[in-house]
Amino acid sequence: MTTAAFWVLAVLAVASGVMVFRFDSMARATFSLLTSLLCVGGELIVLGLDYLGIVTVLMMTIEMAIMAVFMIMFMMNPAGLMPMTMIHNKRGAAAICVLSFVLLLVGVLLVPWPRRSGGPPVDPTMDLGLSLMGPQMLTMMTLGMALFATIIATVVLSTRRGRYDRFGDELQAARATDPVRGGVGR
Repeated sequence: MTTAAFWVLAVLAVASGVMVFRFDSMARATFSLLTSLLCVGGELIVLGLDYLGIVTVLMMTIEMAIMAVFMIMFMMNPAGLMPMTMIHNKRGAAAICVLSFVLLLVGVLLVPWPRRSGGPPVDPTMDLGLSLMGPQMLTMMTLGMALFATIIATVVLSTRRGRYDRFGDELQAARATDPVRGGVGR
């Protein structure tokens, strides 16, 4: 089952990665890239790297959602109504891709890989956290929550209007004509 999941996710990751360069729409290209990165996160989970897989899924989902919003806001052709391409210098890009693939393949096949010594740790997530952050793991976890709270607060504070802004400064002077009972208009 694990092998089948690995190959299905691998094929989906490559196929959706290729589709990034085939779509005319920036939004579709963004969500195709998100699909590819979610499959990579799934691959990490299948390989037993749960922490890295979940972090990859969370980070890429938020990053691609933000990217989609900005691309739709600022790109000239967000919906793909006019033909466009995501590739510039097609021959040069193809040559670089082929050369990179060949170099990586040669490296994989010719490098003398070391033999495994010892067994897997009891708690790989804890060992990974300690090896990455050392004694600062609690500090980094707290900092992560503070950054997350800052992102949420920034989004909430940057919204242009609130629930009752349609009344302006004279909130008490105006009567709401909302079709749904409750709230200010009752």
